[in-house]
Amino acid sequence: MTVGLDLFPARRAVAAHASNTAGTTVEFTRLVGPRINRGGYRLIVQRQGEPYLVRTELGAKAAANRAAARRPLVAFAQLTDLHLIDAQSPARVEYLDRYSDGKAGAALPLSSAWRPQETLTLQVLESMVQAVNRYAKASPAAGLPLSFTISTGDNVDNCQHNELRWGIDVLDGQQVRPDSGNFHRYEGVQDGYLPTYSPKYWHPGGTPAGKPVDQALARYGYPTIPSLLDACRRPFQATGLATPWLTMYGNHDGLVQGNIPVDIPTINRVAIGSKKVVALPADFTADDLVKVAALDRSLIRDILTKGPTRTVTADPNRRVVGIKDVVAEHFTTTGRPNGHGYTADNRSQGTAYYTFDSGPMTGIVMDTTNSNGSDDGSLDQKQFAWLKSQLIANSRRYLAPNGQFVRGGSRDRLLVVFSHHTSDTMANLTTGSEDPGARISGTDVVALLLQFPNLVMWVNGHTHINAIQPITRPLPTPLPGGFWEVNTASHVDWPQQARIIEILDNRDGTLSIFGTIIDSAAKESYGHRTDTPIQLASLSRELAVNDWQDRFYTPPFNSPPADGRRGRVEDRNVELLVTSPFPVSGSGSSTSSSSNTPEIARDVALGGLAAAAVVGVGGLAYAARRGSD
Repeated sequence: MTVGLDLFPARRAVAAHASNTAGTTVEFTRLVGPRINRGGYRLIVQRQGEPYLVRTELGAKAAANRAAARRPLVAFAQLTDLHLIDAQSPARVEYLDRYSDGKAGAALPLSSAWRPQETLTLQVLESMVQAVNRYAKASPAAGLPLSFTISTGDNVDNCQHNELRWGIDVLDGQQVRPDSGNFHRYEGVQDGYLPTYSPKYWHPGGTPAGKPVDQALARYGYPTIPSLLDACRRPFQATGLATPWLTMYGNHDGLVQGNIPVDIPTINRVAIGSKKVVALPADFTADDLVKVAALDRSLIRDILTKGPTRTVTADPNRRVVGIKDVVAEHFTTTGRPNGHGYTADNRSQGTAYYTFDSGPMTGIVMDTTNSNGSDDGSLDQKQFAWLKSQLIANSRRYLAPNGQFVRGGSRDRLLVVFSHHTSDTMANLTTGSEDPGARISGTDVVALLLQFPNLVMWVNGHTHINAIQPITRPLPTPLPGGFWEVNTASHVDWPQQARIIEILDNRDGTLSIFGTIIDSAAKESYGHRTDTPIQLASLSRELAVNDWQDRFYTPPFNSPPADGRRGRVEDRNVELLVTSPFPVSGSGSSTSSSSNTPEIARDVALGGLAAAAVVGVGGLAYAARRGSD
């Protein structure tokens, strides 16, 4: 599954001491503003930016003057959890979402079945592409051209062909039409169709005569925007990424609604048909809902077929796609490289894991989706063996399970692992008839990765949260340290952000990994206009931060609930220090000796454990910060 060529050679920085943080969250951030009405509806406001925080939990000790000696190695952008949604599809089960309304820590995984902003996902992706392109020629910290952009899975929401095609076309820069079924009108849960009107959904066109006001308008202070359901379906010319782009497989790419196995024939008949179920069957009980959450297949058929329905326009482009279809579709593209990481072997074998080279770095892309169902992931035995073989092939030495160094492959490469799931969310060990062998958890993957000093970072998504954690080798060990796990927020939920990642050789025995959070190109406000994709992307972000289910969202750290998905300050703009596993510069890679990063200010204690420093922009030092916003 290995790409044979160096597809993305690292390129020289454009100028010495370049800094291109303008427009990033280093310059300014977008935060939740004050309430503007009794319902608690909030606008987005612009505030002071966040400088880079140096994190040293892995024990690397870098020289204070390392900025003067740095050599940039590779820079790339990460998109993740695009969740491109066909909001009119009969295969969606929006009505399940109401069982999580107003509940903190709802027991059933139903809260992502519908979002107020879900008609606007293509416009958000277009806005994010424009934001990434600003840094294509010069990355924020090092001024290095971006070698590639990678999307770490959940590119679509409901594993449908039209959603998949939309995503490829937006990234390629094609004309796209974010519509399905009847191109003359919207046919979904947010319209004013009287027989199936429900106040549980936000109706931007207002309340139909004789019907109760929906909860978004009456309780949560949402606006009315009569033009929205036409504007969101309007065709537009996508800009297209200015970099080559890669992709990978997530649970929403391979499972209906991210949970339901696609081998149920009923699902495809529903998806391309003309009957959309709008509520649960009348005899459904709370126990039945629990069984649905546990993926009882007979009850899944019931929720898709036996409840009350409305008639919609059938569309064969809504067909559900399997892994071979997804891989094959990426070879129908005008972007670079053909296949977008997927190889001929992937195409013939129905797999979605591969490797690629970029300068001195080798990327190892895993497929962590468990096709047997559930949103959490894992690896099968075959892929786990492949992963180990790739790690060995790119490491001249590594640690055996007994803690002793052993001989590895014929070359040393900086290794970065990519996946959709995080190490903590690879806990779905369910097996199936096609692959009955025991599956591999995130704990087992971490144990394997820690054997390889060349592995410096694991980049992933899935959680819809900005989060960075050090993964350290357990003591005692002849090799202290470990690697960084870098997780980035989604494009569908607040804060709708991406991350630019840069690896630099400090030439003092350490590497610096800069992570810079970028917002989409959309402004804080849509200005009460729905004319362009960028205005609609602004509206999407505003709607997302007001999603009433997220008001009850409890993040896994001390952060305000309405803003929790942004993560902690030390999860956003960072310089992550790691010991260089071998002399990287001079290894034959195309790198630059120019310095392109700001000066380090000073080290401070962060949370009692992590050493951190605040990096100034353009040589200016900022005061140290700690804790949450």
